[in-house]
Amino acid sequence: MEILLNDSIPITAWKEFLLKNKHSTPFQSPEFYNLFNSVKNLSAHAIAVYDSGIINALAVITLQRESGFKGYFSRRAIIYGGVLVNDQKEITLEILLDKISCVTKRKAIYIETRNFSDYKIYNDIFRKAGYKLIPTINFQIDTTDLERLSKSVSASRLRQIKKTQKQNVRWKVADSIDEIRIFYAILTNLYNKRIRKPLFPFEFFENFFRSDLGKYLLVLYNGIIIGGIMCPIIEGRSIYEFYICGLDGEYKEQYPSVMATWAAIEYANQNNIPLFDFMGAGKPDEAYGVREFKARFGGKQVEYGRFLKINNPILYQTGKLALKCGKLIS
Repeated sequence: MEILLNDSIPITAWKEFLLKNKHSTPFQSPEFYNLFNSVKNLSAHAIAVYDSGIINALAVITLQRESGFKGYFSRRAIIYGGVLVNDQKEITLEILLDKISCVTKRKAIYIETRNFSDYKIYNDIFRKAGYKLIPTINFQIDTTDLERLSKSVSASRLRQIKKTQKQNVRWKVADSIDEIRIFYAILTNLYNKRIRKPLFPFEFFENFFRSDLGKYLLVLYNGIIIGGIMCPIIEGRSIYEFYICGLDGEYKEQYPSVMATWAAIEYANQNNIPLFDFMGAGKPDEAYGVREFKARFGGKQVEYGRFLKINNPILYQTGKLALKCGKLIS
């Protein structure tokens, strides 16, 4: 076995590996790797364990930091979707995790894998490599049958959806960069006023639009964009809520955020994508208002968790303190 890094990984073997692996998501793709390397203050590394022309394990590690002084205290390595392994041989995953540590040791205060599927069989291997499993909740929706799904959606949510459908509220796939600018303006306002966490620069959203990674679905009321959702997609398998926003205060009766979520569900159903993934709903032991919003769409609650490895405990605690004070780290 050998370890291949970044552009030395054969694209054909990379895509074949993703196609065959049941845990694969858009976030381990060459396109996602390229997206992160196209934006200032963002970068990514790809690592593959390679043997006889076949990839046996792979990870795309995104390196993120804020600009200016805050950058030093916000350096982090996020592995969206987790690592990928095509067998249960411990040595393959051990090699991959060891290389991830080597690549990120001086570049990230901590490493975090955000799992979108069940990795329980690998818990011991991650623990031996210095990771701790952090319980986190998520919701996933089977989008194959909307009539069946409607039976599990909460009564209040169904009323909201039906109410908006009787009005002139519609959704569409974004088809121009000007529409992405409107989406980003709404999203920026939301992050500045309510979420108070760092947001990727517009260049990230623009480059996503120009890539083949997924779609922007926009909610319109009388032709005006009032919300939307940014959705990475793996065709025939799954669609993800990466970013979502809505002018909920200005258009209370049109429920922009509700309809943005419903747009992704309907898009998945119409395009033979069987799963919609919310990408997280907080820790089970902490209050999180967004969890209730997501739960009311009737999805299945799962707890796949996140694996966390702290490279620098002192800087990590400093970053956590800054997070409480000013939302330094996402």
